[in-house]
Amino acid sequence: MTGATGAEPVGSGSAATGWPDVPGDTALTIKVPEADPLVRAGFPAHVTVLYPFLHESRVDAATQHALTGLFAGHDAFTLTFDSFGRFPGVLHLDPWPHDPVTALTKDLTRRWPEAVPYRGIFGAGLAPHLTIANHEGPATQEAAYDALQAELAPALPLSCSVGAVHLIVWDGRRWQDRAAYRLGAPYRVA
Repeated sequence: MTGATGAEPVGSGSAATGWPDVPGDTALTIKVPEADPLVRAGFPAHVTVLYPFLHESRVDAATQHALTGLFAGHDAFTLTFDSFGRFPGVLHLDPWPHDPVTALTKDLTRRWPEAVPYRGIFGAGLAPHLTIANHEGPATQEAAYDALQAELAPALPLSCSVGAVHLIVWDGRRWQDRAAYRLGAPYRVA
């Protein structure tokens, strides 16, 4: 999740970056532990499905049930990371294919239209991505990210099997896991 200034909200918080995270913010993410050794941004490797989701106070039993059903309707998939990309201030890996991630985002925003990706800062949102670094300013980012990209390129491609989407919550200092929703899981309406 990349902020308007190139800051990464997951793991960074609003105090340090100016990003508008508030305690109780939630996000739905895909964990990518295979990429953790590559990440220099100070938080675990992930691909954002939807940030922000609903405030934590709104994630009740009915919402949990709806999320379980929504994610159960999507098959598990594999993401491959074999190329780098850049947003202003951010070096990221481009997951391929994008379609399974964007389909999840579309279904979530259709069900909860008030959950506007990135609070509308980037229009309809950003393409799926995995932030590697977001700590360089305009004067140093090109050279620094060129060097980092050259250092990390031999580790690519890497692949990640995606079988779940995680709900995380900002507590004012850090993001914490709250729930995991399996993809393609058997689902019964009670």
